[in-house]
Amino acid sequence: MRPCRCGGQGAGAYVEINSGRGYPARMVMIIYGDSISGNCLKVKWTAARLAIPFEWRETSVLTGDTRTPAFLALNPAGQVPLAVFDDGRTLAQSNAIILHLAEGSPLIPADAFARAKMLEWMFWEQYSHEPYVAVARFQMAYLGKRRDELDPKLIERGEGALARLEAALGGSRFLVGDELTLADIALVAYTRVAHEGGFDLAEFPAVKAWVARVEAELPIRT
Repeated sequence: MRPCRCGGQGAGAYVEINSGRGYPARMVMIIYGDSISGNCLKVKWTAARLAIPFEWRETSVLTGDTRTPAFLALNPAGQVPLAVFDDGRTLAQSNAIILHLAEGSPLIPADAFARAKMLEWMFWEQYSHEPYVAVARFQMAYLGKRRDELDPKLIERGEGALARLEAALGGSRFLVGDELTLADIALVAYTRVAHEGGFDLAEFPAVKAWVARVEAELPIRT
């Protein structure tokens, strides 16, 4: 198992975790994830931001790692990300995992309405952003399709999702006020690589500036 780097609040604050030294494996959360997946990376970034020790287990969707009997025994849905906690409990679905990890942290607003706005963005991300921006990216970057071969609906709705973000970020540093929240982590994951799906972030300057701000807050290596 290759070592993983787990970061804290400050830039460059990392601690190396390895199942063979440092923390015993039973004391470390295991994240099964595919590094090409924004949904998986948002879990990794949240854990690192909060200095939660974890062991990353690369689990490729493209090569069928999520369909093996061993993985299906952990998650019958056959999907990543998947978190396995030190007591053996498992949790799937990226936004459920990051909500659990960030409980009681500044990544979840204390104010009830602000917290609801954060959740509003997170629900919207999975329903109205990821199915278009991420799918267009997957088909072009990993299935080798040209942009003109994509379903026009992917392009139209992906552009609409980015326009929605642009309007929201015109007068705000982050999606919910002036502080980083889980909403930003959830939405930056695929927005930052939207160009791989044929979307030009130069057409969305507020979004492009926001991506840079969020990347600076997280342990993202560009």
